Amino acid sequence: MNDQWGQARWERHTQRPLLALAVAFTVAYAVPIVDHSAGRSLTYACTVVEWVVWAAFAVDYLMRLALAPRRREFVRTHWVDLCAVVLPLLQPLRLLRMVSTLLLVGRRARMASQIRLTTYVAGAVIGLLMFGSLAVLSVERDSPNGNIRTLGDAVWWSFTTMTTVGYGDHAPTTGLGRMIAVGLMLSGIALLGVVTANIAAWFIARFEKDDVEERRQTRAIADLAEEVRLLRAEVARLADEREQQRS
Repeated sequence: MNDQWGQARWERHTQRPLLALAVAFTVAYAVPIVDHSAGRSLTYACTVVEWVVWAAFAVDYLMRLALAPRRREFVRTHWVDLCAVVLPLLQPLRLLRMVSTLLLVGRRARMASQIRLTTYVAGAVIGLLMFGSLAVLSVERDSPNGNIRTLGDAVWWSFTTMTTVGYGDHAPTTGLGRMIAVGLMLSGIALLGVVTANIAAWFIARFEKDDVEERRQTRAIADLAEEVRLLRAEVARLADEREQQRS
């Protein structure tokens, strides 16, 4: 019980600092891509920030594992977190650090009960759109046959890809860029499914609420009709008694 309370307290106290670190990671990841002429010192500083943020999330995972009352079950139910922590160690690619940080931020945001589904979906759309644009721009800008050269092109391509419109005016030409495209397509379909299911659930709940209210009113009318019937029967009985007394 104390371990569960300690884990909940750790998650509650570290949520905002980790989200702030995620914002710092966003800036550090975006600066070298947007400012292609950034110097070596600035690029190195941004790389250090990215690794520091990833390390903070790794420490967070280890602390939650240590505070978990059943650690094997924690690892089994939080395998995505484990993969996100281990992923950047397999190969020092900036894209892997970006993917792992996105996964960890999403998992921690989902633990917060005060974050509603709509807010989470909106944040996921903005995050995927932004990181997808930066990621595809970083791998496609220097491609000989690439046609995604500016941030505007990348944002437009990410938006059309996530919404599964796919105009085709901009498309990745490298293998890594196409992998990013597949990820955005699947994410867009999943988010659209979540939004659709959320809207459908709202309508169903609304209809059920109206149905419950209608049944309540029907029962109230039936009870009132029964009371009126009993009252009429009582009035008729009293009238009969008075007639008998007069006769």
